Amino acid sequence: MTDAYRGRGVLAKTAVESERGTRPARAEPRPDRGAAASLPASEPRAIPARLVGLSVGIVGLPNVGKSTLFNALSAQQADAANYPFCTIDPNVGVVPVPDERFDALVRLIRPRREVPATVQFVDIAGLVRGASRGEGRGNAFLAHIREVDAIAHVVRCFVDERIVHVESRVDPVADIATIETELALKDLETVGRRLERARKAAKGADPFERKAVAVCERLHERLDRGEPARGIEPADEDERRIVHELCLLTSKPFFYVANVAEAQLATLETDPLVEAVRALAAERGVPCVVICAALEAEIARLPAAERAEFLAAAGLREPGLHQVIRTGYAMLDLVTFFTAGEPEVRAWTVRRGTRAPQAAGKIHSDFERGFIRAEVMFWKDLVELGSEAAVRAAGKLALEGKDYVVRDGDVIHFRFAV
Repeated sequence: MTDAYRGRGVLAKTAVESERGTRPARAEPRPDRGAAASLPASEPRAIPARLVGLSVGIVGLPNVGKSTLFNALSAQQADAANYPFCTIDPNVGVVPVPDERFDALVRLIRPRREVPATVQFVDIAGLVRGASRGEGRGNAFLAHIREVDAIAHVVRCFVDERIVHVESRVDPVADIATIETELALKDLETVGRRLERARKAAKGADPFERKAVAVCERLHERLDRGEPARGIEPADEDERRIVHELCLLTSKPFFYVANVAEAQLATLETDPLVEAVRALAAERGVPCVVICAALEAEIARLPAAERAEFLAAAGLREPGLHQVIRTGYAMLDLVTFFTAGEPEVRAWTVRRGTRAPQAAGKIHSDFERGFIRAEVMFWKDLVELGSEAAVRAAGKLALEGKDYVVRDGDVIHFRFAV
């Protein structure tokens, strides 16, 4: 049987091709045992957390605005009380990724259901000096960081005597150093334990463990100098596996979130606290997003119809949260492709470099197993020309095989046979 797909749920085409002729399409693909079921029409933008396998951890010292930021990001409200360690267990929220391409496809097609790409944010309780030795429940909180794929490091760039600072001063660069030192010390401990095991095993002439000794020694030297593990370059697949299995905290991609007071928004270009964080981010080649978390939380609580007016009054083009979400998504090295039809427009997330059959398998395991070809359009061509027929007539619809690497922004129609 040959089948086609244009959006989860009902197939857009009422008939599909087969070598024996034309056959009616199934109303809905059989659900994959490992995949989530289709979403009800009454909740067009809702998506279960279990669909999201990658996450961004929100970290920082206590009382820098992490939970306020998380509350703005997610409808799941964390306790934002004014004292350290109020967030004992990590709070998890699944957040839609703002994407003008997705919005344009929805406006063009007007589907019955919309499913945007999402990113998972995890609110991790504030770390303190000595966390690597267990201070302030540090061991538990560091374990939560180990489980995420990227880090959003929230830094306090506002002065407010009503909100205590664990170090009794506001110095964002010093705060960054405190957090990064604790992460490096924990990694040093992790690498030290692995190095000890590798040295014992290497005595038995195990070649893999000998490589582990060499890798761990390089990592240990690097961390001991105060440098993060992410700068190490594995020489081969064995070394890459060794580094990966260590799950080092300082190997994770990260970005800074400079949290300011609303009064600072008008003078961000000259604000000394913000400039200090931006300069450090530029030196390290990482993004820095500046937001007022308290204002963002207020915007998030407004009815959708009132947000544009509120943003205009605050002098903002869009909520700062959108930049936080997009930056977090980018840190995960993902690309988005789309399936688009009247039943549904959906954004699918895959790792950069994913080939067409594996992307098809993201939708349904049968699609990967019986992959025939992918009919590919670029989202902008579809939006500008107005229909698939017009894209095809303009010669901008490509037929791609198993070696095709999915581009960010592709609109794909998969054909398969099972």
